[in-house]
Amino acid sequence: MARIMSSPYIGYLIVQGNYKWALGGCVVFGLTDALDGFIARRYNMKSFVGSILDPAADKVLMTTLTLALAYNGLLPTTLAAIIIGRDISLSLAAVVIRWATLPPPKSPKRYFDLSIPSVEVRPTLISKWNTALQLLLMATTLASPVFGVPADHVYLLALQWATGATTVASGIGYLTSKDAVHRLTKAEVAKRIPKPHILPKKK
Repeated sequence: MARIMSSPYIGYLIVQGNYKWALGGCVVFGLTDALDGFIARRYNMKSFVGSILDPAADKVLMTTLTLALAYNGLLPTTLAAIIIGRDISLSLAAVVIRWATLPPPKSPKRYFDLSIPSVEVRPTLISKWNTALQLLLMATTLASPVFGVPADHVYLLALQWATGATTVASGIGYLTSKDAVHRLTKAEVAKRIPKPHILPKKK
């Protein structure tokens, strides 16, 4: 939740030209995210809600960085539109898929109940490459004014083209691939729904 709440402030720092502080905040976020992931794996503390909130926090931060950097002219607006457009398209598709795959009885309350899973998203290979390229692009673009690297540097331009191409490809892949979205069976849903804790009866 800290990343979600702090992302607008990071965007504000970028818009105001405080790139050093914004870069420092992103570094802190990256380190704490890595630490959280290590602790969750080490002590088996993974949860369904956490699996939803963690990528959501990453997406909020990435969207904030994309918009702020494009606003300041450090990122091409066309590329920013491609990145944001893909995310909006996938989000709209997720809304439809969630309702279509929700186990009966269907209701708005059950729709927003994150403890009731209905589908499993399996990242494609191209989407993994795209995620890595987007992270690298945002980091290098944000760091470029800090270290005096021009926004039109050849390496940044090459990274922008690669990110744009994989963003389009990954979006098409998610919408057309049969393996990207797996509809959970009744047995799989039953296994993932947390069972209520029943206290032992007093004798």
